[in-house]
Amino acid sequence: MSDIKKVVLAYSGGLDTSVILKWLQDTYQCEIVTFTADLGQGEELEPARAKALKFGIKPEHIFIDDLREEFVRDFVFPMFRANTIYEGEYLLGTSIARPLIAKRQIEIARATGADAVSHGATGKGNDQVRFELGYYSLEPSIKVIAPWREWDLLSREKLLAYAEKHGIPVEMKHKQGGAPYSMDANLLHISYEGRHLEDPKAEAEEAMWRWTVSPEQAPDQAEYLDIEYEKGDPIAINGKPYKPHDLLAELNKIGGKHGIGRLDLVENRYVGMKSRGCYETPGGTILLKAHRGIESITLDREVAHLKDDLMPRYASLIYNGYWWAPERVALQTLIDHTQQQVSGFVRLKLYKGSVTVVARDSKNTLFDQTIATFDDDGGAYNQADAGGFIKLNALRMRIAANARRKRGL
Repeated sequence: MSDIKKVVLAYSGGLDTSVILKWLQDTYQCEIVTFTADLGQGEELEPARAKALKFGIKPEHIFIDDLREEFVRDFVFPMFRANTIYEGEYLLGTSIARPLIAKRQIEIARATGADAVSHGATGKGNDQVRFELGYYSLEPSIKVIAPWREWDLLSREKLLAYAEKHGIPVEMKHKQGGAPYSMDANLLHISYEGRHLEDPKAEAEEAMWRWTVSPEQAPDQAEYLDIEYEKGDPIAINGKPYKPHDLLAELNKIGGKHGIGRLDLVENRYVGMKSRGCYETPGGTILLKAHRGIESITLDREVAHLKDDLMPRYASLIYNGYWWAPERVALQTLIDHTQQQVSGFVRLKLYKGSVTVVARDSKNTLFDQTIATFDDDGGAYNQADAGGFIKLNALRMRIAANARRKRGL
């Protein structure tokens, strides 16, 4: 008999967590609290409640929480202030959702008196690390149940067989049959793994994509967007103010229509293996381009370069589950300080999968046209000054060249 009395399960109602719910009941014989996070995944969440009730979960122990605003405001936007991408391409749509899920799971554990939490991340993946680093950061003594590290249901075919045996309904997300894709969706992105994507030579099938049309099928007419920023965060589209989660949702629709934000990536996982996944991040792709556009005229050169130096480290911290770690918090403090003057507007051109900045302006602009002009600047810039600093910067190289010459090299 387990000493665990009550466990809070991160529960989507999908194949993995539905099997886990039944497995926890049979294996640990403990009371179960289910937690389903609405992060804007665009799916009806009430079926998760119905499934939980079907397997005997008390109504007061079923939590379905709308976290969309908190997700975008307190996690996505802070990440985008750093222009964050992992390994040059990935916008971290899955990674950035995990610390919020962990946070709310721990809050529910405290509220219900649970002594353990559980998740559906596999023992091969990154999410086990992200969830559990979050749990332990927020509640050091919490017990963690990771079924994929305990059971022998180590394939999707075995999960499907278990589900059929125990009468667990499963949505077949692939119309051609077989095991469904492993998918994760929220307001920032939707990801696809598994099936033939496990062969990096195989091109993703067009029918797989859900949020975006192919660039070839996108409108032949370009669309222009004005995005307004205040202290590093977007606040309006074409003059219309939006709440954070509504703004991202609107950009997802617009970007998806123009075939923006598809990515086919082989990434390096935390556990050491390479993994292939496909992603759709239309709104995030637009925001990344827009934010760099407004920063280009409002950030000091060396501050901008420092941010670019720090960004890969910041991205790795998020990817590897260190959102709650002191070094991420310290970096965030610095990044947020740089955003105090990052206000203004950016005009973007969207066309067949591409996003281009075509205009930008700010009351805090550091762009001085009287100095940058190719016409007569009226003495604003003395071009003769350049000779001195060029010679000074060349001095060490001239000394080295003279030394080589003396040695006959």
